[in-house]
Amino acid sequence: MSKESERLNEIAGFFRRTSGKIKLIKLIIKAKQEYDKYDYESSRQSLEEGLQLDPENPVILRGLGCIEQFGGNYDEAVSYYKKAVKFSTAKELEYTLIGTAYYLQDKLDEAVEYFNLAIDANDDYTAAYEGRNQAMLENHIRILDLQDSLKKYF
Repeated sequence: MSKESERLNEIAGFFRRTSGKIKLIKLIIKAKQEYDKYDYESSRQSLEEGLQLDPENPVILRGLGCIEQFGGNYDEAVSYYKKAVKFSTAKELEYTLIGTAYYLQDKLDEAVEYFNLAIDANDDYTAAYEGRNQAMLENHIRILDLQDSLKKYF
């Protein structure tokens, strides 16, 4: 193969990769617009199509997790978020989402654990502090309620 043919193959490969990235970005934008319009099924379809193009894309995995969480499928949501953590450069987002899913299930100790992981990943990430503080506060209130119940019982 000549150098010119090799160069043309490299250029063709570059354009194929670029085209794939553009399609992926369009699908993510479309999914976000559908999600914002409360069209979760269309958003899911767009994200799943994007997942076929890039199964390690944390934005897509995060989006699918959010759809599952909104539908009350917390275990499935956490599963998507944990997959996203593996490929993410902004792990504080996924850890906070996992913490939120646990919080919504009333699993406050697990929620605090993941909010702390988010803070460890980025100690400037305010949402993780807010989530952790809320979970800790509710946990503390439970303890106080339990103590009051025990005082009344004895």
